[in-house]
Amino acid sequence: MPIRILRVAIMALAIAALPKAILANDSVYTDLDLDNCQTLAEDPMGVSLKCKGYRGEPVYFKEGDLRQSVFYGRVDQELIDGGFESFAAFNHVNTKVEWRLGDDGKPFAAILRWFIDNPGPDGGSTRESRGEILVVSRVGTADYGGSCMVALVDAKANPDANALARQMADDTASDFACGMQEPEWVGKRGDLVSDRTFSWPEGYVVE
Repeated sequence: MPIRILRVAIMALAIAALPKAILANDSVYTDLDLDNCQTLAEDPMGVSLKCKGYRGEPVYFKEGDLRQSVFYGRVDQELIDGGFESFAAFNHVNTKVEWRLGDDGKPFAAILRWFIDNPGPDGGSTRESRGEILVVSRVGTADYGGSCMVALVDAKANPDANALARQMADDTASDFACGMQEPEWVGKRGDLVSDRTFSWPEGYVVE
């Protein structure tokens, strides 16, 4: 057997022998195209949309009072209708969603960059004044209809923000209790970010 082929075979066997916990979860990416989403509700103050995510997983987007909210997956209808999770300051989300996949190839967490629209010197939001938060969220499933923020990472204050977000997704998202636990800030937190705000349907707790 040629040496090169032998090395490849040995490496493949070594990887296969590793415990599953050591192997990293995979990431896939989808675009959040708000122009191609289904409108669920709309009024002069905002809009509620149903968008397509990875392999058809729903992404529920809401906007109201210049703030936005996003839930992922097979979410309880009462959360779709009455839930809103965002930040105190005016904000908007990025258009690229990172999905973390488990061993079964199904997404269990989503990571999305949020922009905090802090005013600049002239009163408008600028690139320098704008805060950036990587928001890790749990993805709702047929067995668990909750979706919510799990962890928050200040993307400007932490050079390894993406790695921190993925690690928190892998470590905590699958077992996170929406409505019962609060998301935690991970790493350094600078002055450009904002406090999380939320509004759950009355009596809503996912167990």
